[in-house]
Order: sequence, then C-alpha cells, then structure tokens
Amino acid sequence: MNESNFFLKPEDEMDFIPIIPLNEHEADDSSEIEIPSDIPVLPLRNTVLFPGVVLPITVGRDKSIKAVNEAYKADKLVGVLAQKDSNIEDPGTADLESIGTIAKIVKLIKMPDGGTTVIIQGKRRFRLTEFTAEDPFFRARVELIEEQAAPEDENFAAYVANIKDLATQIIQLSPNIPSEAAIILKNIEHPAFLIHFVSSNLNTELGEKQLLLQSNDIRERADLLLQLLQRELQFAELKNKLTNKTKTELDKQQREYFLQQQMKSIKEELGGDTNELELKELKKKAEQKKWSAAAKEVFKKGIEKLERMHPSTPDYSVVYNHLDLMLDLPWEQYTDDSYDLAHAKEVLDHDHYGMDKIKERIIEYIAVLKLKGDMKSPILCFVGPPGIGKTSLGRSIASAIGRKYVRLSLGGLHDESEIRGHRKTYIGAMPGRILQSIRKVKSSNPVLILDEIDKVGADHRGDPSSALLEVLDPEQNNSFYDNYLELEYDLSKVLFIATANNINNIQPALRDRLEIIDLSGYAIEEKVEIAKRHLVPKQKEAHGLAKVNFRISDKVLEKVVEDYTRESGVRELDRQLASIMRSQAKEFAMNGKVKPTLNVADVEQILGKPRYSNEIYKSAAMPGVAVGLAWTYVGGDILFIETTLSEGKGELRLTGNLGNVMKESASTALTYIQANARKLGIDPEIFQKKNIHIHVPEGAVPKDGPSAGITMMTALTSAFTGRKIKPYVAMTGEITLRGQVLPVGGIKEKVLAAKRAGLKEVILCWQNEKDVAEIDEGFIKGLNFHYVKTMQQVLDIALN
Repeated sequence: MNESNFFLKPEDEMDFIPIIPLNEHEADDSSEIEIPSDIPVLPLRNTVLFPGVVLPITVGRDKSIKAVNEAYKADKLVGVLAQKDSNIEDPGTADLESIGTIAKIVKLIKMPDGGTTVIIQGKRRFRLTEFTAEDPFFRARVELIEEQAAPEDENFAAYVANIKDLATQIIQLSPNIPSEAAIILKNIEHPAFLIHFVSSNLNTELGEKQLLLQSNDIRERADLLLQLLQRELQFAELKNKLTNKTKTELDKQQREYFLQQQMKSIKEELGGDTNELELKELKKKAEQKKWSAAAKEVFKKGIEKLERMHPSTPDYSVVYNHLDLMLDLPWEQYTDDSYDLAHAKEVLDHDHYGMDKIKERIIEYIAVLKLKGDMKSPILCFVGPPGIGKTSLGRSIASAIGRKYVRLSLGGLHDESEIRGHRKTYIGAMPGRILQSIRKVKSSNPVLILDEIDKVGADHRGDPSSALLEVLDPEQNNSFYDNYLELEYDLSKVLFIATANNINNIQPALRDRLEIIDLSGYAIEEKVEIAKRHLVPKQKEAHGLAKVNFRISDKVLEKVVEDYTRESGVRELDRQLASIMRSQAKEFAMNGKVKPTLNVADVEQILGKPRYSNEIYKSAAMPGVAVGLAWTYVGGDILFIETTLSEGKGELRLTGNLGNVMKESASTALTYIQANARKLGIDPEIFQKKNIHIHVPEGAVPKDGPSAGITMMTALTSAFTGRKIKPYVAMTGEITLRGQVLPVGGIKEKVLAAKRAGLKEVILCWQNEKDVAEIDEGFIKGLNFHYVKTMQQVLDIALN
C-alpha cells in the first residue's frame, strides 16, 4: 500500500488520496453516463485513476487547468490518462497512454497560492480513438470499455479474500497508514471496487498500475494484483525489520551522543576540546606553508572533512595522518647550495683519498650550478666493489655543497609500495620511502643516497625497479606521484646518488637513467694512505686510545694490507686495525703504557701468522700451469689455470666450477692448437693419444667469463710442448679461433691484483693499453706490461 497516498502534498502536477465513496454502489452507477463526441483530456503525471475511486489532485500546468475549467463549466466529465514518463514536463499526444478512465469533477477549489485543486471520481474505463485538439488543451474521441461482471465461483472468491488479507497485513506493518484503512477494506463487498481501490493505493510503479487498468479480464486483474501485493508485503516486512534494527542503533547512538556532549562540556571546563585544538594547530601551520594551489585545496577539503567527523570514527585518523604528512613535507623549502669550488674540493680531499675522477665530476656539477643558478640534478651511480667508500662519498658530497644528507637502503626491497606508497585507505598505509626521507630531512633538495640499487628484487608484490624509473628520470621526477599523498611532488632538485656492486644486475631501463661512475679497487699505496689518514684515527677513537701516543709505521701497515687482507676495498683492513687497537687497549689498561711504535713482529703476534702469501703466484714449477687475472665483485684476483695430459683418446675434461663462457674458451683454445700444431712444434698425433684435463683451483667458487682465454691457450701449449711458463707472469684476454687476442674489462682491478700478488709482468690485449694509462703510475711501479694482438705473441713472451 502506498503510505504517502493518505497525505495531500501539492506539487507541480499532483499527489492523490484515494477516498471511499459514501455509498459503495456509487462505484457501479456509471453505466448511465453519456459521453460527448469529444472530451477534454487531463494527463496525470504520477498515478492512474481507477473506476469508483475518488482522488483530490493539484493541477498546475496551464493545459490541465484549462481542461478542468472547461469540463467543470460543461458536463463535469473529463478523460484521465496517465503519462508514460512522469519526468516529461510538457507531454505530447505520443507521451500519453491509450487507455484511461472517464472521471467526474466532484469539486473544484481555487487555492490561495493561485493553484487549482479538483476532486475527481473515476467512472468508466475508455479506449482513446483519436485526439481532436492539442491546444489550448487536449481533446479526444473515446469509446467506453465494457466491464466484465465479477465471477461468482469459489476460486475468484478466494482471490478476493487473499487480496483483503494481504492489504490488511500491509496496513498493519505500515505505521504511516491510518488504522481506519483496514476497517474500510473490511467493509468493501463489491469485488471489482475492492480491486480498483487496492490497485489505486498500491505502492508500485506507474506502468504496473496501468497494466492493472488495461486488463479486461477481472480474474487476470485480480491475479496480477495478488502478485504485486505479495511483493509489497515482503518489502513492508523487510522495511519494518530494518526500522526496528535502526531504531535500536539510533538509541545506542543517542546515548553515545549524550555521553560525548557531557565529555565535551567537561573538557571545556578543563581548558578546551583536544581535537578542536589539534585542528586549530593544523590550520595555523597550513597558513605558513608555501605550497601549490592543488595542495592547498586538498588540505582545505581534508580539514573540512575532519570538522564534520567524530574523532572516534576510523576515518578520522586516516584523514588526520594524511594532513599531518602534507604539513610535514618541505614544499618548496630548499637549503642554499655552497658554490665555493675550492671549499668543496678541500672537503672531498679531506674525506676521501684518491677517487680523482668522481671528485672532478662533483666539482663540475657545482661549477655549472654556480653559473646557471639552477639545474636538474643528475642521477649519479657509483659502481664498484664493497668497502671502497661509495656510500660515505655521498655524505662528503652533501657536506661539500651544503645540502642535507639522507640514505635510503634498497637492498632486498621487494614491495613496489615502499617506493610509491600505499593507498591511504589501507590499514597500516604509509607514504613511500622517498617521501618519508624528504619528510625526515625537512628539505626538498637533499643529497639522497639510494644504496645497493642493484639488489632490488621483484616478485608478486610488484617491481620496485620499475617504480624507481619515475623517481630517477630528470624529465619526470618534477611531478612524482605518491599513492599515499595523492598529489604530485617535485623531486627534480634532489641530488640522487645510487650505489651498486654490479651494474649488470640493474634493470636496463633504470640503468639508462643513471650516469655510471666506476669505482675501482685501491692499490696497496692507496690503502696505506687511507689507513694513516682515516682508519687508524677512527679506530683509536673507537677504542679509547685517542690520547695515547703510539704510531704504526707505513711498513707495518703495508704488511697488514698484503698479508692479512685480500680485497679491493678497505673494510677487512679496518677490521684488522680494530684487532690491533683492541690489543693496544688491553695493554694500556693493564700496564698504563704501550710501545711507542708497533713493528712487524708485534703485528704477527697480535694478528697471528699471515693469512695470504704471494709466493705461490711468483712461479709455476711445471709445464701446463699459467697465472690468469680475474675480476670479481669484490675487486681483482689471481687464479691458476692447470693443465695436465694423460693416456687416452683425446678427450677434454674441464673442472673447477666453470661457467659456459669459460668452457667455450677452453674448447676454442684447444681447437686453435690442433689447427696450428706443427707451427707450434706439436706432433698432431698426440691429440689422439692423450686426454686433456683443465682445472681451475678453488673449485667451490663459480667462475665464468672470456678473460681466461689466452691463459688457457698458454697453459695448453705449455703442456703439449713441455715448455715451462716464465715465473712472475700473469695474463688476461679473450681468444678467437683465428688466434687474435681481444680486449676485456676490469683492467684496473686485475692489474692491482697482479701488483698485490708480487708479479712482475702482465700480458694484455693492445686495446687495453688505454685502461692501464688511467691507473696512477705510482700504483703499478715495478710491473712490466706486454700489449699483444695475436696468440703467437703471447706464447713468445710467456714460454721459456
């Protein structure tokens, strides 16, 4: 039942109230009415008029007012048609239904506001034949529809009884329907009028009511009405259930509201509401911020949302934390760069020994900044072995140019949200670590170290390397978008410095955005100087010996470097010096004094026997053993290539945990020797009678790369010819089947490894001469270099 139908609410067109006639039989006295040749038509926007039902309607449209006035002056009959679409303000003939109800105007009332209210009673259904006029109002020819008499069988009587029962239940479940409606229903005995009355009051769509009106078979009409009543009863039961539940919740909320109001009064007595004070503080901070119009607008909307929300709601903390982040971020706050090139060079030289290439690059950056005043910061990437000072160099750069410093470790990072941030609606959501770092240093142009960028992982949670593409692109990072902040943030003034051990592990697209600066390992002389300037003072301070006078000579430091460390950096050297300082601290604590100068014997007593010896590298006592040079992620190293022949059928066996490239180098070397056997003084028959075994010691360590090609060739030739390889000789280079020697990488690390091992001669490809030229002459003093183009030249130099 339509609850609103019992209250008149004048609108543009009409609302209605079904009214029961005083005499029920008035519903059936319409057979005698005479219909004129054409009749005024009144369109109804939001209801359908049924025969016998009385409706008060508010008429507002000009056409409708004219039609009602004309009909009232004449025979008071008007044709009532429902609109197909109630949203149409000015309907045409095509917008009206074709079946409607002849109505008699019972009363016409002029309202004080100028509107017109008419009370009409439905008489007979009609079918529209044609419209005869549209202006000044609709007129049409109609034909009456014969009404079918109500069946008197028990089946139809059951329909009528069910309709009464369902309608009564709906009235009882609907508090807005007067209880008198149930009494009226009970007293209606005429089946057709009962169906029309209930249909008129039914809370259903206009189209379904029109179907009820159009149905000629009264049994079908009753069946359709019964279905609609069943649906409305279910809806009324559900609505009643929800209303009771909502009432209970509202009672609880009213109680909480009352308690909150009491608490608010108590807080005001004690000095004010904490939440209001917090919001005032946020607004005060916002007034001092220099940020974009977009950020200002977002903050304003957030504050307005907080003011409408209760502090106990979960969303309150989400919005508050977001606004707090916006206030903490240093929008357009920059530190002043220092353009003093001399000072910058002094700082870099003081903090780091060597590294001339990097220092020169930083000085160039400051020089351009000084001339231009502003520039997009480059994305520098320091690549080199561990322990050579890549990270600490970033701190020195920040100090040199007067910027704040922040370090972000990316090692083992898997989640893309760590870079871009989480959606702020998630539980535990946070901004990305880039913005967290900016927030921490309170500056939008810090030096930000992206440590271990080559160790970023990727899994089902995303690919952080791809997320870094936007961060590390000078053309894009001026509008970096963080998922938590939900605003663009300018990172173009940040000086990003990435560090990596192996450039091959960096995603190619990310590597393209980086300016790669290679950091090679330190020579012995550099390590001694670093120990004197930095490591020894640091360890003395760390062990409480800063005021104790004793010294460690260069000779002793050199022994520690050569005999107790085997690395490109200085991390292990730092640990060995820490061991020496602990021994000195114990000595001073027990005796109150230490020796003024430590000698070599003291170092051996403290650190034990030397861990490494260069003697094994200085000579090869038998044919078939050659010394190669290798690059590792911790720097350069020396390796043996051992070859031996045994009785067999010419099989080649390779051991030592070799990779595919290294195995191919061995096969290439053997094929070249077989093809040039006579030229090399080797009997070709030997290849069918001897098995060849090539082994590279330290079998547990994986080895790969083309650099061992000429070393394998030399070792094989030595084994087949029986000629020993000269002592103190090392070599590195790639070989081809034509006997050409090709250049390889990592030359500085390999040459310094040869120097550490005490070797005297190094054989390299002629194209690697430029790499040797970049090494400080003092670091390779005593090494003799041979630059070759062919394998024959290698053999002439290496074999006795």
